[in-house]
Amino acid sequence: MGLVLVVLFLVVPIVEIAVIVQVGQVIGPWPTVLLLLLESALGAWLVRREGRRAWDTLRTAGATGRLPSRELADAGLVLVGGTLLLTPGFVTDVVGFFLILPVTRPLARRMLAWFVARRATAAIGRRTGIPPSAWRSTSSGGTGPVVPGEVVRDVPPEGPERGPDSGSPGRATGG
Repeated sequence: MGLVLVVLFLVVPIVEIAVIVQVGQVIGPWPTVLLLLLESALGAWLVRREGRRAWDTLRTAGATGRLPSRELADAGLVLVGGTLLLTPGFVTDVVGFFLILPVTRPLARRMLAWFVARRATAAIGRRTGIPPSAWRSTSSGGTGPVVPGEVVRDVPPEGPERGPDSGSPGRATGG
């Protein structure tokens, strides 16, 4: 992970400078600077709006007692997208807008979920020593034997306060 960050910190600025130079050669230097400033202003407004929305939905989910997994992912994506929009350049702005815009955020959320699941699977495999390819799910579509059976629920015997017509299930007796 450290090597990836070092490469990103070296490669991303070089790519950004190359793209800014290319855009500057096509539309001119002042329009390029103006376009970068316009993207920054639009990004700041969008981050503020979507950040407020993400915070409100996160608070609502917490107040209703639901697990706010989608809301936490959205808040994290808005945070990372806002950080990328603060970085000057066209490439980081495109990625930042992709993470922040409500139209593209569900796709970014699915990509994030896939990435996190893949990392978690690899980490569990490293810790247990069992490769993920050897995992087998028996709860959904497992290949184990099926044993026919019957579920029996044991109900306490009727007491003096509970009669046979009390509406509760009783114990089945001989037959």
